[in-house]
Amino acid sequence: MGARSDDTYHPPRLAEWLHRLPHVNATFREVDSTFDPDSPVYLESLGILASAPAAWLIFTLLILLLYLLTRCCDRKPRHAKSISALKVTLAIMSVLCCAAVGLGLYGNDDLHNGIVQTLNQARQIDGLVGKIKNQTEAIERQLRVQAGADFTGIRAIFDEPPAFNLTVLKAAEGHLLRLIGNNTLAANAAAEIRNPLLALDIIPKIQMGEKFETIRWPFTMAVLSVLLVLCVVLLVGVARHNRCALIAFSVCGLLAVIASYLLSSVYLATSVALGDLCMAPERFVENQASTELSKDILRHYLNCERARANPFTQRLREAKTTLEHMRIELSLLKPLAFQLFPKRGLEQKFNSLKNEINTADTIGTSLTALVDCRTLYTHYLRGARALCNVGLLGLTLMLVSAVLAGVMMTILVWVDSHTWIYIRKKKDYQQVNETDPYLPPPAASQAIAARTLQRSQGQFPGAPPDTPPPSYAHVAHLRPPPMHAATAPVHEAEFLLQDGCDTRAQEHRGSHMAHLRGHTLGRLPSHHHHEPMSGPNNGKYATLSKQCKTLESSDFY
Repeated sequence: MGARSDDTYHPPRLAEWLHRLPHVNATFREVDSTFDPDSPVYLESLGILASAPAAWLIFTLLILLLYLLTRCCDRKPRHAKSISALKVTLAIMSVLCCAAVGLGLYGNDDLHNGIVQTLNQARQIDGLVGKIKNQTEAIERQLRVQAGADFTGIRAIFDEPPAFNLTVLKAAEGHLLRLIGNNTLAANAAAEIRNPLLALDIIPKIQMGEKFETIRWPFTMAVLSVLLVLCVVLLVGVARHNRCALIAFSVCGLLAVIASYLLSSVYLATSVALGDLCMAPERFVENQASTELSKDILRHYLNCERARANPFTQRLREAKTTLEHMRIELSLLKPLAFQLFPKRGLEQKFNSLKNEINTADTIGTSLTALVDCRTLYTHYLRGARALCNVGLLGLTLMLVSAVLAGVMMTILVWVDSHTWIYIRKKKDYQQVNETDPYLPPPAASQAIAARTLQRSQGQFPGAPPDTPPPSYAHVAHLRPPPMHAATAPVHEAEFLLQDGCDTRAQEHRGSHMAHLRGHTLGRLPSHHHHEPMSGPNNGKYATLSKQCKTLESSDFY
């Protein structure tokens, strides 16, 4: 009985689409698209398909090279809004790239499950074939070895001359010869079932597939994980305005683009090859099978058609019929042998022979279920569907993921290379613009800070050791002196701050310096007796030049 119509294998729609892709050779002539890994022409057509992503990779790298050559000399400042727009673009594209890589992880898991299920079903088929081999070998051993030993003992007794009736002896010998002949026919039927299966050894291919998948799955996971890490690094660099992270992504992103398109080439060729295989997997199995295994047997088990007779079932029927004839002949032989050779131990030998026949018949009955095509075809159908439905879908998702990741990585490298050039390091908060016309020159500021620090530390003679430095708030309330106070004694700080906060004039270094040395900025000594000074606050505080805009804290300390 064959398999039901709804249990037959149908190629998936995805395999049909991939199978329709053009298969051309180096001269762009269409070739046969039937899956044949041993054909150099077919392999050449797959190589032509795989070269399409590789050509696009070369074009992409050339465009990126030209773009980077134009960007390396560009130092034009950009507005903050334009850089912010680039950063937002990087963030959005990074998230989309992570989604594309996640699609590849999902497809890799589907492909892994499909391959593992196919290999498991192949092991089930190998175990089923192994059981058929063992049971047919057991039948052959029961009939050829053990039953043969019983026949040898019976023949030795029959070779002795009987004491009477040669006619009965001749009839008994006829039954014995037919019994031995049927035994040989049954053993030969079991051998005809086992011998073709000896050449069917799929364990090496299963082990090769398991070893390949053991390497492929973690390697793919590692590559996709690295791409995810690169996207995370870019997101961190954008969020923290980190120039180093953006530069690192520009370099590693190029390697990611190369890896993505190379994987696309491999996935495209593999997907098309698997689609071709899934269109007619039974053809590939027939071509890979040994020549000792009949094509009719393979077609029967790979299709399990109702109209096709099972060759193994016919052999089993012949064996069971022969065993039944052996029982009949044995039942006819026993009374004649007991009559001819009484008390010669024939009963024990006949009982042993009967047990051997019954054992072979029992094994043959269980073997009938094993050689039925539905059991093996069920495992084949599950393996083919796992590979062509689940595995092919996962491989196609990996192909789409690699293409999307390559495109998005290209965009990210382009935008990132356009962004990090205009990102500068953060400036110190105490840094000022030295070109400000309202501030003193750098040399003057440093000289003022050094002399003020020396006075505050009491390094000049006559200065109190605990004289506090002037406060910024106190000096900020100074007001410019009136015009008529120009002839009054001028404090040292006035010389420091007049004329646009420039350096001291040489003509003001004299008696005023000797008189005022050791005191803090803007404070006149109260213990010295001299003429009162005109101006606001009785001349106690030095005036500030109108050209000076602000004071820095470094000018006092």
